[in-house]
Amino acid sequence: MDRKPVDLPAGVELVGRSIRIRFSWNKKRCCETLPLPQTAKGIAAAASLRAQVKGLDKLGALTAEKYAELFPNTRSLAVQDQVAPIFFDYAQEWLDSLQIVDVTRKGYKSTLQVYWVPYLASLPIDTITSVRLRKIMNEITWSSPSRRKGAVRLLVSIFQQAVADELIVRNPALSIPGAKVPKRDVDPFTKTEADLVIDHLYKTTNGLTTIYAAYFEFSFYTGMRPGEVMALRWSEIDKRKKTANVCRIQIRGVIQDRTKTKKSRNVLLNDRALHALEKARPLTEARSDYVFAPNGVGEKSELFIRSDTSQKRYWQTALRKLGIRRRRMYDTRHTYATMCLMAGMNPAFIAAQLGHSVQVLLSTYAKWINSPNDWAELDKLKMLESGTKVVRVKSQ
Repeated sequence: MDRKPVDLPAGVELVGRSIRIRFSWNKKRCCETLPLPQTAKGIAAAASLRAQVKGLDKLGALTAEKYAELFPNTRSLAVQDQVAPIFFDYAQEWLDSLQIVDVTRKGYKSTLQVYWVPYLASLPIDTITSVRLRKIMNEITWSSPSRRKGAVRLLVSIFQQAVADELIVRNPALSIPGAKVPKRDVDPFTKTEADLVIDHLYKTTNGLTTIYAAYFEFSFYTGMRPGEVMALRWSEIDKRKKTANVCRIQIRGVIQDRTKTKKSRNVLLNDRALHALEKARPLTEARSDYVFAPNGVGEKSELFIRSDTSQKRYWQTALRKLGIRRRRMYDTRHTYATMCLMAGMNPAFIAAQLGHSVQVLLSTYAKWINSPNDWAELDKLKMLESGTKVVRVKSQ
């Protein structure tokens, strides 16, 4: 063992064969014995830990949970009486444990920092009540019902995990009144409008910019989500079977190896979709793995679709020139769905093409199902009436 030095750092002392540090916390004098050897390195480590503790205390960050983490063998009654973690630490651990993509994680983190951390950060999670949460809800100025709904759903998930971890008995966030989020109206184009947009783009683009015309023709006639179209690779096109394997999506410029529903699907390609691919093939196939060569993918991707902004510019210009009411690029998907329904296709087939359930398809596009034939259906009642004969039975 090294020779014990005569001069020890402030707040550090030798006790038996151990080292002990002294400091103040919560206006009380504390001392903790450390499992460190009485060597120069051990003493330096003790002094460093004491400095860390004092720094955390000065910042107001030395919580009971942090204290217990730094001194797992502590006998401090203050720590023993308060074993539940504070909201900030628990929420961060919960977020770190989720298996989600980075863009989703950033969104959750932003929501926590904007709405919940300012009010709940330093509170032990078992002291947060339903009454407190409802009061906080009234104090927050919500930008939209959907933002409020998403923030509450996130909070419910955090507390639900705390219930599963047996830190709390019940979920206080479940008592928060739900927000009524108005559903965005589906606003598809007619087939005539879609074809006008496509024809206009082919006429007004040339060379490499023809990729924009091909992109919108492919979108209108496959119903794929914009991000799925941008993430489609040439290797996923089967020319013989006339299918496209949809297995990834682009989100905010980043390709993710998953779809929105986390399920891959094969989309059957009709003649218009195949035409769009043939237009795109000489532009991108030899230069990129991706059909529409999104920006940031491939060595020469800057020659093709630069960003969502450039797509939108061609899109809005075409609508304005044609005098067609302005709608979202996402409405190309709704257009495909409604065209299929108006043509009388099987809803189960359409749902499989779009990548969602039959229930979602029927609830979203109910008014387009057989709508041209509604009067024809009603006329069947007249046919029944005209074809019904009254048969009189003679009494015996």
